[in-house]
Amino acid sequence: MASAPQFNPLPPLQGAARMWGTIALSLATFMNVLDSSIANVSLPAIAGDLGVSANQGTWVITSFGVANAIALPLTGWLSQRFGQVRLFVTSVLLFVLTSWLCGLAPNMNSLIAFRALQGFVAGPMIPLSQGLLLSSYPPALAGLAMALWAMTTLVAPVMGPLLGGWITDNIYWSWIFYINIPLGLLSAFMVWTIYHKRESVTQKLPIDSVGLGLLVLWVGALQIMLDKGKELDWFHSSEVVTLGVVALVGFAFFLAWELTEEHPVVDLRLFKRRNFWSGTVAVAVGYGLFFGNVVLLPLWLQQFMGYPSTDAGMLLAPVGIFAIILSPIVGKNITRVDPRYLASFAFVIFAAVLLMRSHFNTQADFGTIMLPTIVQGIAMAFFFIPLSFITLSGITPDKIPAASGLSSFARIVAGSFGTSIATTVWQDRAAMHHAQLAESVEKGNFAATQVLAGLGSAGLSPEQSLAQINRLVDQQAYMLAANDVFYASALMFLLLIPFVWMSRPLNGGPGAGTVDAGAH
Repeated sequence: MASAPQFNPLPPLQGAARMWGTIALSLATFMNVLDSSIANVSLPAIAGDLGVSANQGTWVITSFGVANAIALPLTGWLSQRFGQVRLFVTSVLLFVLTSWLCGLAPNMNSLIAFRALQGFVAGPMIPLSQGLLLSSYPPALAGLAMALWAMTTLVAPVMGPLLGGWITDNIYWSWIFYINIPLGLLSAFMVWTIYHKRESVTQKLPIDSVGLGLLVLWVGALQIMLDKGKELDWFHSSEVVTLGVVALVGFAFFLAWELTEEHPVVDLRLFKRRNFWSGTVAVAVGYGLFFGNVVLLPLWLQQFMGYPSTDAGMLLAPVGIFAIILSPIVGKNITRVDPRYLASFAFVIFAAVLLMRSHFNTQADFGTIMLPTIVQGIAMAFFFIPLSFITLSGITPDKIPAASGLSSFARIVAGSFGTSIATTVWQDRAAMHHAQLAESVEKGNFAATQVLAGLGSAGLSPEQSLAQINRLVDQQAYMLAANDVFYASALMFLLLIPFVWMSRPLNGGPGAGTVDAGAH
């Protein structure tokens, strides 16, 4: 077995260098996370402009997420082979290039292909930004470093819908991708200037091509199955059944191969650590629930409540108010308060927010819809930082890119799956509610007769009157379906709390571990 390189921790950065290094890394993280949410409110405009349905438009989000997730576990191997700084800067520059290609896309197929490529090259950015940032701060300030990093990942999803909505309504949707170009070039220049002399030790490791191929196979097949299922009537379709079998068999072979490979593309041995697997499960499922609802809300607002992209974005933006205020406080106190309490508190608030949303109706005004979004900011501040701290606790600095990459892989995959599952359940529940509501629109129903008479007296023909009523029924059906998704998601957040308490109390934060600390 090849011997591991000697790991000598670098001294923390000092003064201005640490400040500018934090800004440079945060800029790249901001740009990456922004792109996972900026398209959410622009989907109807993109789909309409490129001549596809809004449901097909969700591939713009899921293609990025799945490709990003597939690339994430490669971070550990790539950083050992080429060095963390070189890999990070290369990833940022390739992200700039693929963003430009996304903006130029002439049709939906090419946009999905470029988004997948963009997601793939972006893979190493998040885990490496965490690793480089932690190396810039002394261990005593690890909580503050994680808080600063988390603030960026919290601000970006807030700015995404707001910026995406404004650009879509006032310029053109292509510019949601073009804005990455100046941000990326500035970040790459700053990171290389500050960190190139702090390059990590490299070694030549063989690439696990079989493991990578199996990873692409099962994740890709599962995501396509989830995206196509609602169009092809799920398991009544032979194509969906085939994709499901490929995903299941591919996953089984992937597990068997990776657990016996000397240099696996995904280091599944990290799951021997109780804190790693419990934290990863909690953050992945929690993020999947959160992101599925973040995509669903603007779709409902724009398609059935008549909100333009900018207003839908404004309704999602206030989530950042409490998130930005509270994140530094959570980060500074993460070593004083058990992170398991903080994460549990986050899940309770998420559940309360979704229960509030489950009582929405078609008469809900701007303030009513915005209130849960504001409260959700509290949950987000207590979500990422404690769970990241639990997940990476006791892991040595040289293993942080691999561990962060694998945890981020689970989170991003769950986000893509959450999007597909939430929109599918929404459509199915809407069809059921539509059928139930339509049953009451008959001649024997007094209310229906009154409405038809009123529409007739307004000059509408019987066919126009029925079409108008069908639109009202549609609006009610999709609202009730959204309420169902919100309510189910609230219950699932509460069920996640026990996973947090399966982790052990922390003996050391990220990067403070010895090789075998906390393994079991």
